[in-house]
Amino acid sequence: MRFITIIFLIFFSLGCGTVKKATMKPNELNGTWAPIKQEIGGMPLPKAALQQKLIINDNNYTAIAESTDKGTIAYKDDNKMDIYGKDGVNAGKHFTAIYKYEGGQLTVCYNLAGDSYPEAFETKGKPTYFLSAFEREVK
Repeated sequence: MRFITIIFLIFFSLGCGTVKKATMKPNELNGTWAPIKQEIGGMPLPKAALQQKLIINDNNYTAIAESTDKGTIAYKDDNKMDIYGKDGVNAGKHFTAIYKYEGGQLTVCYNLAGDSYPEAFETKGKPTYFLSAFEREVK
């Protein structure tokens, strides 16, 4: 009986401990990004098209080019994201994408049709796929 009481007390004391809140580390993608390479449908875009900025702040984005687009990003497992335009020329649109962050470079492959996620970072033969590689702007 004494053994059962000791076991009960051990489990009871473990269950009464305080629960620590999990702290989330800041989103690694937060910041201002400048494109260093872009292509659509397998064709590279001219250097003049690289005069853009992408600003990510957790689940919000701002894209600055000829105009400004704003919206939200929903991150999923397997480095997938759903992008929802809220303001600007892409308001009301939904894009699917995959992304990778390696060596300080962010690469995103978008499916502008939004009907499926790209399977690879390849746009050749896929006219609705847009690939962009970014480097973080340092201030």
